[in-house]
Amino acid sequence: MLTVLLAVMVSLTGSRTALAAKAFVRKDCSDCHKKFDDKFSSVKYVHPMVHDKKCEDCHLRHGIIPKLLLKHDGNQLCLNCHPANKIGLTKPKVHTPIVKGKCTTCHNPHGSDSRYFMKSAGKEACFQCHKKSAFEKKVVHKVLTDKGCSACHLAHSSDYNNLLSSEVPKLCLNCHDKGSASFKKSHGGYPVDQKNCTVCHNPHSSDQPKLLKGSVHNPVASAGCDGCHNPPNSANPFAVSLKKGELCAQCHESATLKGGGTVEHMPFKEGDCLLCHNPHASEQTKLLVQEGNDLCKVCHASETASHLFKHKAVIDGKGCLSCHKPHAAAKKKLLVAEGADLCYSCHAKTKEALKGKGLHEPFSGGECSSCHDAHGSNFPGMMKDRMDTVCFNCHSDAETRFKKNYTHKPVQDSNCAACHKPHSSDLKKLLKADGAQLCTSCHAEFMKPVSQGVNHQPFTDGDCLGCHDPHASNIQGMITSNQSELCVTCHSDLNKNAKDAKSSHAPFTKGDCTKCHSPHKAKLNKLLLAQSPDLCVNCHKDIKEKIARQRPHPPAQKDCSTCHLPHLSKQKSLLVEPLQTMCAECHEVEKPSFVKAHIGIKAADMDCISCHSPHASNDPKFFKDVVHPPFAGRTCDDCHLKQ
Repeated sequence: MLTVLLAVMVSLTGSRTALAAKAFVRKDCSDCHKKFDDKFSSVKYVHPMVHDKKCEDCHLRHGIIPKLLLKHDGNQLCLNCHPANKIGLTKPKVHTPIVKGKCTTCHNPHGSDSRYFMKSAGKEACFQCHKKSAFEKKVVHKVLTDKGCSACHLAHSSDYNNLLSSEVPKLCLNCHDKGSASFKKSHGGYPVDQKNCTVCHNPHSSDQPKLLKGSVHNPVASAGCDGCHNPPNSANPFAVSLKKGELCAQCHESATLKGGGTVEHMPFKEGDCLLCHNPHASEQTKLLVQEGNDLCKVCHASETASHLFKHKAVIDGKGCLSCHKPHAAAKKKLLVAEGADLCYSCHAKTKEALKGKGLHEPFSGGECSSCHDAHGSNFPGMMKDRMDTVCFNCHSDAETRFKKNYTHKPVQDSNCAACHKPHSSDLKKLLKADGAQLCTSCHAEFMKPVSQGVNHQPFTDGDCLGCHDPHASNIQGMITSNQSELCVTCHSDLNKNAKDAKSSHAPFTKGDCTKCHSPHKAKLNKLLLAQSPDLCVNCHKDIKEKIARQRPHPPAQKDCSTCHLPHLSKQKSLLVEPLQTMCAECHEVEKPSFVKAHIGIKAADMDCISCHSPHASNDPKFFKDVVHPPFAGRTCDDCHLKQ
């Protein structure tokens, strides 16, 4: 029996060991990456690590969650197997993708149908970064067509610019025989083998014959170099025969270039033609040394700086030449026209604004540059500065007036154009719209009158400025004066009654009318913010609490205005009439029960609230919370003498 048990235990132990071993068998990458395996098993050149299934020489295992994990970043992974000295990476000029650590820009790390695992064959690999059209013009360099880029360039690094395999002209002379008659004739017999061929020729392709650059100086095109230079057999053949502008003036008449202009471009005036033009050939029109505005930037960096809001004339079409002449002009700053006339050549619609009744003074005077930067700006509308700062240059008094506690949002945002037109308007003060229509552009929803309720008359009439300052105020709500002064300009009767008043409502005294009334519109009569007594108990919280705890006096529970006036009263506590008269309206003072309850004291001599609480009480007769015991027992004789 023991032998059988031991046999079973050994068997079970062996099974568990076998299962454990089976559970942790390492899988090949290709077991999961089948598509990858299928793709690279058929290519002509396979990376040895892929061929030998040594993925982990480059990658870290990632488990069931896909993630590309390389053992090293950038080129370092490649350099582990491909030392820099063996792949020509030790020279000073390095191919840009390698500098950026991206060998995979050109090479497929797993395999390819092209040699060296190139992603594309031949020059097509280069066209991934280099614009193909520049290499496929009418005339293509023969060596580029026959042998591709590698005929002249090295792949990884070089001792020479542009990764050239040799310096120019030595590189060119590998193919071009400087001693041949045709070579000498094409170059006018000059020893050009001492110079850089790319001064005149495009090394890749051109629309001009003989790979000459896009624009060619006539003497160069006709091999008439001796028109400018010393004879080819002289001691210094490349020296020019005349100095500076004198040489150019032989062919280019100064008067013609000036075109009648008296203000001359400084390089032109001083004969420094080569500051702007290449004397031999250029890929830019008119032999310019740089294209368009880039040329002007060399001297005029501030005017051509990058801006958020660019002048369309500067960045499109002729660029700087849209407004300026290149050599000379009759106007200052070489402008093609003066003042606003120059601007109107593009901004015809703006010129139409001159027909407006009210003209902005800088605009009417043609002084566009008073407000706008002609070249570009970091402010909308190409303004020279923030809009308010520009406006304050002329409206200096406004800068002080607008710095107040409460500022209109357009002023706060320096957006004067929210309300005013910048050039002209048929309305006064260059306003965009009249009265409330202007306010509606921002406050459209708020400006809608209430359909079933009351609208404040100035609000109904669209007379916003009757109450508000359009720019800024030190009073909340941007009103023109304190409410105590502002409201009585229309409600003058309140001021008249104030002289005879014995009591006044605190909000009225403090000039805080909006404590009770809406300044614009309301659903309730008299523009009240809420019905009485809800409106009143917002301030009189003690009365609210008393009414909630105790038995309320019916008038106090329903409508405070039954007993009180809202603003002023000739009685104390804003009562609508003398206390005795008012109480007598509800209480029959001649009734025997009333007379008995008040022990025969005449109603006219009573001060009701000396005994009774006017708003609420726990007592059925509304006596105050604290009562003198003799009074509570109706034994007044204990203290008072009978009359």
